[in-house]
Amino acid sequence: MYAAAEDEYHDDVFPVVPEPEEGASWQAPADLEEHLYELVRADDGYTYLRALAVAGVYRPVLLTDLAAQPDAPPLFSIEVPDGRRVAQVYTAGFLPRPHPDLVYEYVTLGTLARSWPDDVDVLVVNTRTPCEQYYLTTDEERRVWADLHDDHHREERLGDRIETRRTGAPAPGPLLHGLACGAHLCYANGDPWNTLDWHGAGYSNEVARLEEWWGVRDRAEWLDVQERLLDREVSPWFWDFVLGVRATLLPGPGPVDPELWRRRVEAALRERVVATGGPGDDPELDQFVAALRALVGKVLRYEARFRADGLLPADGYVRTVAAWDIGRASKMARWGRGARYATHAELESALERASHEARAAYASWEEFSAGYVLGRCLHFDEEEFGSWYTTVLRAHRALTTDPDSPWLTVPFH
Repeated sequence: MYAAAEDEYHDDVFPVVPEPEEGASWQAPADLEEHLYELVRADDGYTYLRALAVAGVYRPVLLTDLAAQPDAPPLFSIEVPDGRRVAQVYTAGFLPRPHPDLVYEYVTLGTLARSWPDDVDVLVVNTRTPCEQYYLTTDEERRVWADLHDDHHREERLGDRIETRRTGAPAPGPLLHGLACGAHLCYANGDPWNTLDWHGAGYSNEVARLEEWWGVRDRAEWLDVQERLLDREVSPWFWDFVLGVRATLLPGPGPVDPELWRRRVEAALRERVVATGGPGDDPELDQFVAALRALVGKVLRYEARFRADGLLPADGYVRTVAAWDIGRASKMARWGRGARYATHAELESALERASHEARAAYASWEEFSAGYVLGRCLHFDEEEFGSWYTTVLRAHRALTTDPDSPWLTVPFH
């Protein structure tokens, strides 16, 4: 946790969204809330519940309560004048800007049905918004919740989609461009790509994600990884070294000869070792040279597949894999915010730097995407062209064709 500055505190602890005036239209924050608003107006509480079963909800939790009961964070509930207790939950589009003392935890309708406290009588969804809906929490009602969850909730269906917020996004500029740099990961996770009010998969899930995938367990470790991603130091240096050697052979008449490229890679590497005081003839160096010569062939085979799949134009090639670190840096800034390792100012600074690095390295979103995909494949795929490739190819196609995509709504330059 960071030491929250005074300007990190604010009064928007819970969402407050006024009802539209009589006869006026209302702009919902996202597609789900637009659907829920229509269901409220139609008085269709059952279909409303079904939508919650698909998407899940978020419950507010005081961080002090979470520290006291890490395995069973309590529902935030109040007693109303008639003596009943009411607990509130929200859909993702209504979540307010993060607060230092209170977080939002993701929970499914099935989990609510199974773990509902006996002393809480009413569930209110999206209170103080145009999508407000109340449910009694009797045993019979909660059996309905559980059945709807079992019938409709599929975690794997929540990803592989473009999710755009209709309200609250930053204005066009470096912040919005920096958010768009993380579009591949937003698509894969089904996350909204254009919000600074980041809650992600809920506080505990954001903390767990950073530890599982990145080994990040506190603010200091997040700061280190964030900085290394922005400096493009997480991916192996020799990927761009090999690509950079090819750049010295371009432009030329037609594609670069593969064997010439390999020879130049070997010569450049040996020169670099000698220039830094290393031995020019060494068995370990010979092994590394062989690995980089092999990397030339791997890059060529990936690029050939990229062209066949439309990820590169017929004469296209990847100049740098910088996007692999830059794209992850864009999401790392948001993950750090969701886990309360990052301040809002640090989030914005990281996004602006990601935008600057992307524009310095590429000329278009298509180029950026190809660099990201090659980096991901070199990291994970091992030339299997399996799901590590096919899923990100699907994302590339959606992000370059869907009218709602950030890459069609945010100019690269």
